[in-house]
Amino acid sequence: MFIFTYIKNILGFIKEYFKSLLFIVILIFLFSPEEGELQTYNLAKINISGEIMIIDEIVEKLRKVYEDDSVKGLLLIIDSGGGAVDKSVEISDIVRKIQAKKPVVSYSSGTLASGSYYSAIWSDEIISNRGSLVGSIGVIMSGINYKDLAEKIGINSQTIKIGKYKESGTASREWLPYERAELEKVIKDTYDMFISDVAEARNLDINRSSEFADAHIFTARQALKVGLIDSVGTIIDAEKRLEILTAIPNPIWEKESELDKFMKSMSAHIFGEISSAFGWKLR
Repeated sequence: MFIFTYIKNILGFIKEYFKSLLFIVILIFLFSPEEGELQTYNLAKINISGEIMIIDEIVEKLRKVYEDDSVKGLLLIIDSGGGAVDKSVEISDIVRKIQAKKPVVSYSSGTLASGSYYSAIWSDEIISNRGSLVGSIGVIMSGINYKDLAEKIGINSQTIKIGKYKESGTASREWLPYERAELEKVIKDTYDMFISDVAEARNLDINRSSEFADAHIFTARQALKVGLIDSVGTIIDAEKRLEILTAIPNPIWEKESELDKFMKSMSAHIFGEISSAFGWKLR
């Protein structure tokens, strides 16, 4: 009975507001600036937030900054606890290419850790909000062992393999010593790559990596002391630093189009209404 009430509420909301939303969208399409007008900026901003897993949109934005000579500098705004190794390295390497052509400043708005810190290391400067957490320079690989559960419910695993290490990381049983050693070999090499790149990018002594790496988590002030960031400040400070580094006489920042802002706002509003109808609480 309750589910029908919820569905009725949702359909009622859509029926009441759909025509108005459609009318507003049409107006924005008609009267919003042309694409060329929206591109008259010379300083770009790219946000990296949440887990670094799907990066197609970020990479495309970075590519545009790299290829567009009218863009004189890039500000990365980061709030992420990290993510996949390959994705983090991909972003990091593209940022390095951009920095070779134009200034890059990274700003930590909340968390700059693990893979997201990797993404920022080749920036000319890294600035952190004084409430941010920075660091966690380390690598982790984890998995589950459902062997006991499978036995209780009568599930048996079957495997045909060629290659001694082909089952390394399997979840159907405890890892064998040589399998664990194989995975540790990969983790160790990835960690060595990570701290080597950090040491080179930040001009730190790799022989003292236990001070700035080893998965230590730092406050912004602590990160400044060990050399992981360049200063503690606000987004305004980060913007000003990039303007100074680019030395352009008339800095114009990239702005999100009114249509994009409207659509994001309405999507959030609609999702909020639906969530309320179903009694969901998001945290």
